[in-house]
Amino acid sequence: MPTVFQWSGRTTKGTIQKGEFTANTKEEVITYLRRQNIIPTVITQKPKPLFKLSLGAKVKDKDVVVFTRQFATMIDAGLPLVQALDILSKQTENKTLAKALGEIKTDVEGGSTYADALRKQPRIFTDLYANMIAAGETGGILDTILNRLASYIEKSMRLKKKVKGAMMYPSFVILAAVAVVAIIMVFVVPTFAKMFVQLGGILPLPTRIVIGISKFLGGIGGLLLLVSIIGSSVFITQFRRTERGKKTIDALLLKFPIIGELLRKVAIAKFTSTLGTLISSGVPILDGLDITAKTAGNKVVEKAVLEVRQAVSEGKTLAEPLSQLKIFPPMVTQMIAVGESTGAVETMLTKIAEFYDEEVDTAVANLTSLLEPMLIVFLGTTVGFIVVAMYMPIFKLIQLVK
Repeated sequence: MPTVFQWSGRTTKGTIQKGEFTANTKEEVITYLRRQNIIPTVITQKPKPLFKLSLGAKVKDKDVVVFTRQFATMIDAGLPLVQALDILSKQTENKTLAKALGEIKTDVEGGSTYADALRKQPRIFTDLYANMIAAGETGGILDTILNRLASYIEKSMRLKKKVKGAMMYPSFVILAAVAVVAIIMVFVVPTFAKMFVQLGGILPLPTRIVIGISKFLGGIGGLLLLVSIIGSSVFITQFRRTERGKKTIDALLLKFPIIGELLRKVAIAKFTSTLGTLISSGVPILDGLDITAKTAGNKVVEKAVLEVRQAVSEGKTLAEPLSQLKIFPPMVTQMIAVGESTGAVETMLTKIAEFYDEEVDTAVANLTSLLEPMLIVFLGTTVGFIVVAMYMPIFKLIQLVK
C-alpha cells in the first residue's frame, strides 16, 4: 500500500531540501531522489492524521483521460509543453487536477523533465503513466504515447465497470431477498403467532420453526445478528488493509467457483493489456513487468508477475516462467512464446488482451444468467415455506370445523 514519506536531502550544490513523496518502500524514495540529484539524509513515514479531511475534489480516471487527449492534441499541433500545461491548468474544471498541472508546469519550467514532474503527483499519475511519458520523451513520440495512454485508461475503466456491474447486480438482489424475508419474519409472522396462541392447540412443526426464528430475529437475537454482521464487515475491511489480509483474501477470491474464474480472466486481460502497452511504448521489459505487478490489483497475481520479472532478469524468456504459474492458461503462454520467437510480443499481448476482454464480457453475462434463477428459486422457496407454515394451522382448523 502506498505510503507518504517525508524526506530531507542535500543537492550537488550543498543546499538542503525537504519534501514529501508517496511510494511503497523507502528504496523507491531513494531512487526518486537520486534521479533528482539529491543525496537523501533522512527518510521517515509521515504520521497519519487522527481525522482525515478531504479538502479537494478527487481526480477520476475520466478526468485524466480528457486531460491526456487534450494535451496530445496540443503537442501534436506544435504547442510548447509549458504553454499547453498552462492552458490546461486554467481550463480544467477539477480543482485538484488544475492545481497539480500548475505544479507540474512550474517543475518543467525549473528544468525537470515532464515525466519527473509527473512522478511528484503519484495520487493522480501512476508509475505506468510516468514511465510511458518518459519513453515518449526519449523517443520523441510524446503525442503518440499520450493517445496510447488515454486509450489504455479508457480500456481499464471499461474493464473495471464490467467487474463492478457483475458484482453489484447479485449483491442488490441478495440484499432485496434478505430484506423481504426479514420484513415477513419480524412484522408479518408475529401477527399470525398471536392468532395461533388464542386458538390454542399444538402447532405443526414447520409453523413452530418459523415462529421460533421470528421470535429470535424480533428479540435480542436480531440485534446480535446485526452486530455480528457489522463487526464481521469491519474486521474484514481492516484485515484487507494489511499485507497478510490482502494476500489471504485475494487468494480466496481466486478460488471461488464462479467469481474466481471471472477475476482470473480480468487479471489476465489487465496483465497483457498493461504489459503490451508498456512494451510497445518503448518501456524496458523489466520496468514493464515491475509496473504491471504494482497495477495488478490482486496480491496473488502481483507475486506471480514479480516472480516472472525475477526469472526474466536471470536471462529466461517471458513465456518460460509464465508457463509454470497456474494463473496463466497454456494458450496465453504459448501465444507469448510465439510472439517472442517472431519478435512481436507487444502485438501478441494486445491480441490476448482483446480475446480476454471478450471472455470477461461472456463471463459477466454467464454469471448474471446463472445467479438470477438461483436467487429467484431461493426467494421463492423461502417465502413459500413461510406462507405454507403459517397457513397449515388454518387448514387444520378448517378441517376440525368441518
